[in-house]
Amino acid sequence: MKRIATTIAAIAAAVGIAFGVTAYAPKNVDMSSVTAVIDVRTPEEFATGHLDGAVNIDWQGATFFDEIAQFDPAGTYVIYCRSGNRAGQAIDALADMGYTNLTNAGGVNDAAALTDLAVVQ
Repeated sequence: MKRIATTIAAIAAAVGIAFGVTAYAPKNVDMSSVTAVIDVRTPEEFATGHLDGAVNIDWQGATFFDEIAQFDPAGTYVIYCRSGNRAGQAIDALADMGYTNLTNAGGVNDAAALTDLAVVQ
C-alpha cells in the first residue's frame, strides 16, 4: 500500500510539473515576513470566500500586470487560487519579472492551512 501511495504521489508531481504547476510548501508559512497574500482568482470566485486580508488580482484579468507592478519585487508573497494552477502560472510570470520570494499556497483551503488565515467573505 505504501508503494502505491508513493507511486501515485510521484505521478501527481510529474503531471503538475508537466502542466506548469509550481509545488507549494507542505509546511506553514511564516506570515511575519509576508508582504502580501494574493488571490489570483476572478472577482466572482474571490467573493465566494477568500483569505482574510488577501488582495484579489485576477490572473486572467486584463489589468493583472498593471496591478502586480505596484508591488515591490523584493517583497515576499503568498499566492493562491482555486487549485494552485493559476497561482503557479502567475508565479512563473512574476519570476520572469524579477520577483523572487513567491510561495504557491495552492487552493484557498490549502492556503488557509499554510498561513493560518481565516477564509472570509
